[in-house]
Amino acid sequence: MSQLLIFILAALSMLGALSIDAYLPALPAIGREFAVSDAAVQQSLTAYVFAFAIMTLFYGTLSDSFGRRPVILGSLVMYLVSSLGAAWSDSLAMLIVFRVCQGLSAGAGSVVGRAMVGDLASGAEAHRAMAWMSVVFGLAPAIAPILGGWLQAGWGWRSVFWFIATFTFLLMILCLVSLPESLEKSKRRQFHPVVILKSYIEVAGHWSFMLRSLAVPFAFAGVMIYVAGASNFVLEILHLKVTQFGWLFLPLIGGMTLGSAVAGRLSHQFEARKLIRWGFSLMAIFIAISVAYCALLPVKLPWVVLPLFGYAFSMSLIMPAMTVIALELFPEIRGMAASMQTFLFMILFTVLSGVVAPLIYGHALYFALTSAVGMGLGMGSWKLADWLAVPGERSEATRQPDVT
Repeated sequence: MSQLLIFILAALSMLGALSIDAYLPALPAIGREFAVSDAAVQQSLTAYVFAFAIMTLFYGTLSDSFGRRPVILGSLVMYLVSSLGAAWSDSLAMLIVFRVCQGLSAGAGSVVGRAMVGDLASGAEAHRAMAWMSVVFGLAPAIAPILGGWLQAGWGWRSVFWFIATFTFLLMILCLVSLPESLEKSKRRQFHPVVILKSYIEVAGHWSFMLRSLAVPFAFAGVMIYVAGASNFVLEILHLKVTQFGWLFLPLIGGMTLGSAVAGRLSHQFEARKLIRWGFSLMAIFIAISVAYCALLPVKLPWVVLPLFGYAFSMSLIMPAMTVIALELFPEIRGMAASMQTFLFMILFTVLSGVVAPLIYGHALYFALTSAVGMGLGMGSWKLADWLAVPGERSEATRQPDVT
């Protein structure tokens, strides 16, 4: 796979994170303008995430039937229009409607992009491509909240959506010029409700796949909860300004970016199972440090965020291999499998942002404990999938990498 294609696929995946992270610093200002509570404004984020989750179930199926490129281009058009509508909203209800439309269109890049990697690469090469995509993808959450804070401080919350619309337009032009079609017509599946339903039942009934796909968002739960509660964590717990979200996001995303880069380099040198075991072990150490610090000492910078760097690094070390191993269980309906992975990911994010985050507001220790619970569930899901794996699947997950 070319570096340009990896960059394009990563940029497409960035749209989902961009609409969350750049938006977070604007939440208090939106509440003031529309005279609503913080909890009400939080629902605009929850509505976006829920719509994102639901639509991800269909993007993979659509791309399996009609091709990868048309689905991506169509979603970009809808996302651009929705971003413009959000910028022009004159009420919270109107904003939520356009946020839902954004959510419905933002997931195509992350779902179809992973399917395209599977179309064009396999094994260690796919692991490496997925890892480098994660490096580029990691730039969005690192830059977006900082940029969103400065946009909000200088030009108001609407400028965040004008920026997103501009980015989307430029990305759409780049895709029109340089994005290839990776799924041959001969390999496309019939778009028929019965066929689609049978495929969904097949994927959802594969316990090893479902457990492996659940392990990824559970391991990622620590990042999710800090993102969902970023406004409260930064402004209320750390008592920082709206332009200082970097104190939280730079350690998180810096760790994710470095971890993804290291994973890309190690993918040809170590078997996937070994990397996953190392990653979970490191995650446990850094989360234990975070919990201990928040429980025993006053919450102060930079100490409260330093363990987050280590956690994000170790989590990103294992995510590319975990994702690819699960997708390789369904090579004929890879798009649908990617849809299911993203759906599970976003459903967990919806629960964390809409239910869990408001319950733990104001307590740094609860943020750390939520991360610990997620890591434990992720490790348990992956181990259980290993126990349930058939011999052929186990050999694929443990095979030696290609050394070139």
